Amino acid sequence: MTVELFRIDDRLIHGQVVVGWGQPLDIGFIVLVDDTVAASDWEQELYRMGVPPEMDVYFHSASDAIAAMPKYLAESRRGILLTGDIATMQRLVDGGVVHNVNIGGIHSKPGRVQRLRYVFLSPDEESQLRALATNGVKVSAQDLPGARDVSLPDLLAGSEL
Repeated sequence: MTVELFRIDDRLIHGQVVVGWGQPLDIGFIVLVDDTVAASDWEQELYRMGVPPEMDVYFHSASDAIAAMPKYLAESRRGILLTGDIATMQRLVDGGVVHNVNIGGIHSKPGRVQRLRYVFLSPDEESQLRALATNGVKVSAQDLPGARDVSLPDLLAGSEL
């Protein structure tokens, strides 16, 4: 199989990822790409506690993830790659390893505007998403596999509110 889902979710590993996506997609591993978490053993242990024992979790910085992607793309099991922000996903796109991006959860912060019930974006983040799409990446938002896949133009218009 391969990496089935490249997801931006600021909560990283949580129930919606493990159960909501992991079970329907029959996920065997998660690749968590975050420079801070990759350097922190205790944060890695916290995230490991959120997955069942049969599911592997791999932690990488963005640069290390690019180098490791051939291994994950050749995996016999299905996987999910997670980043906590658009900028990290952009680094993976620039490294040539990502062509489809799922926005799963970018939550409220000062300066962000609600676009979907689970997506809040600043003007800079909207520009980052547009840049991904301009470079040929399919960008859409979907919180769970059974939910409607919201295209980037619909997301930026906030048409689902």
